[in-house]
Amino acid sequence: MGKRAEGHVIVCGYGIVGTKIVEQLLEKGVAFIIIDTDAAKVEKLRDAGYNVMLGDATRASVLKEAGIEGAKAIAVVLDNDAKNLFTVITARDMRKDIFIATRANDAFVKEKLVEAGANQIVMPQITACNEIMKEISKMRAR
Repeated sequence: MGKRAEGHVIVCGYGIVGTKIVEQLLEKGVAFIIIDTDAAKVEKLRDAGYNVMLGDATRASVLKEAGIEGAKAIAVVLDNDAKNLFTVITARDMRKDIFIATRANDAFVKEKLVEAGANQIVMPQITACNEIMKEISKMRAR
């Protein structure tokens, strides 16, 4: 993608959450680039016409190649809290003004992600639990 890319979203990790984010970006017509470490997955996505690159999002050189200088946001949704934290630190160091959304599995890591400069942190397990409990509560009220 390089330095000329502007206004796109960088999606770090194409697991369950990354897949859903890409679906939403496609629906909204927002340009994006996916970064993933799985060569087979990257090849499959490339064959499907996605803008994707093989690489480790924790590395500044990879984020630079993905066009972080011109990106409007970065979604850090790797399946590893430590890698998410390191990617947030790296992205924030490279761009003080970029919007960083990430995920966390652990409350301690959530605090560290805030300190590292993440703008939005989602805890998928907590979100799922809250949604389920909301529905269960509705059933009890009947």
